Amino acid sequence: MSFLGNIIWFIFGGFILGFCWLIAGILWCCSIVGIPVGLQCFKISGIAFLPFGKTLSNNCHFSSLLLNILWIIFGGIELAVTSFVVGIIFCITIIGIPFGKQFFKLGTMALMPFGTYSS
Repeated sequence: MSFLGNIIWFIFGGFILGFCWLIAGILWCCSIVGIPVGLQCFKISGIAFLPFGKTLSNNCHFSSLLLNILWIIFGGIELAVTSFVVGIIFCITIIGIPFGKQFFKLGTMALMPFGTYSS
């Protein structure tokens, strides 16, 4: 089921979403200070391309907590709210519930990417 879900996701918007995160990561990596943020954008991009079948785990340390707070202040909250709103819109229909769940997963990742990894 995850293979089919990933194919449908990729065709109907996952490619665009993942590509946007990839471009954001490249732009962040242009400066030395932005490299940690760029690496997190690459991580979110990988999940945005093919989210079905992946689970998120959190291994948050103090340094990750500080970086997540900075991330939330400088743009993470807007990205997470957008993902959550789109997820709610998808969950209105029964067919869209699996895709809404994936948007919730992306919203969680967009809210606190440091210390979070997918498996």
